[in-house]
Amino acid sequence: MIISALLVALTTLGGSRDTIVVTPRSTVAAAIARAHAGDVIRVEPGTYAEPMIVVDKQVTLVGEGWPVLDGQSAHQIMSITADDVTVRGFVFRNVGTSFVEDRAALKVTKARGCTISDNRIERAFFGIYLAAASDCRITNNVITGAGASEAAAGNGIHLWTSNRIHIEGNRISGQRDGIYFEFVRESEVIGNTSEHNLRYGLHFMYSDDCRYVDNVFRANSAGVAVMMTKRVTMTGNHFESNWGSASYGLLLKEVYDVRLERNQFVRNTVGLLADGANRIVAEHNEFRRNGWAVKLLASTDEGHFRANNFIGNTFDVATNNRESSNELAGNYWDAYRGYDLDHNGVGDVPFHPVRLFSLLVQTNEPSLILLRSVFISLLDAAERAIPTLTPQALADRSPMMRPLP
Repeated sequence: MIISALLVALTTLGGSRDTIVVTPRSTVAAAIARAHAGDVIRVEPGTYAEPMIVVDKQVTLVGEGWPVLDGQSAHQIMSITADDVTVRGFVFRNVGTSFVEDRAALKVTKARGCTISDNRIERAFFGIYLAAASDCRITNNVITGAGASEAAAGNGIHLWTSNRIHIEGNRISGQRDGIYFEFVRESEVIGNTSEHNLRYGLHFMYSDDCRYVDNVFRANSAGVAVMMTKRVTMTGNHFESNWGSASYGLLLKEVYDVRLERNQFVRNTVGLLADGANRIVAEHNEFRRNGWAVKLLASTDEGHFRANNFIGNTFDVATNNRESSNELAGNYWDAYRGYDLDHNGVGDVPFHPVRLFSLLVQTNEPSLILLRSVFISLLDAAERAIPTLTPQALADRSPMMRPLP
């Protein structure tokens, strides 16, 4: 004990013990045991393979030169149970898979006001896990998982029953879901990159009144899923290259009052899939080079799609319903072949974006093999001239002649 005490150097500032320096010959746990509320614990470079570190005091943990906290694939690395804890500058490495507990590199439980920033998390089952937390910040972390299957991988940033969490500037890959919310309120996800995850880049359920701004969700297995949620705002996000037989850029399922603005949907199997989504407002988005830009299933009502660009998609809009309460107005469609005699920038005849062929594909997917055939071109031309089978309600009666800025 005497030797351990000597290895933990205490620096006195202004007459109060407030800084503890930890070297590789000591332990982080010993420093926390000696600390008082408000102290700063500085950890020098090295590898620290300790039992799970419990942070039960209001302290600031700072890694200098990227010290490694190694879980040795045997246990969770750090558990925070105190308010106002800050952790930054560490490498968390090797949290083994468990099928009976949600092991994480760093878990915050029933605490508020914590800051987790500028860390690297490598080969962890779960990365950062918040349970019953509030008013916390998770910023500028790099989380890299190594899961080979969904069952053997946890989520990069996982929130459960938490409020007012700010998540910004993180990079997440190789996890099951990059970011996962369940029963989360009044939180925001800003400027993160979530890519190459085994399931979703972002997945949230029962998480009302949240904002998602300027994120990139790229090349994930199934894109982004929003389920059983109210009052969601998604602005300036990029949904890119989410390809697969059951993949999409964004799924809205059983949601209400969703606002989509200035998002980019690029090269997805389906850009936006709405199933039981009510009162969507989608404005100033760009749908480019998707298989299906937008799929509006029959259970989706009262959506408003205005001032969006549809460019280079195989199918711009598809539906499985002849009737619809959704509105299309003032969008740009590169497939529009109308005219503008009064030169006001708005087409003089409506555009019907639901191709007859897309209706056939809905009931018989193997018919996609005919997509580039002359027969399908003639079929589409006939339907444009005399639209009789495609939904009349899903027509843009003020299509724009040029792409919108």
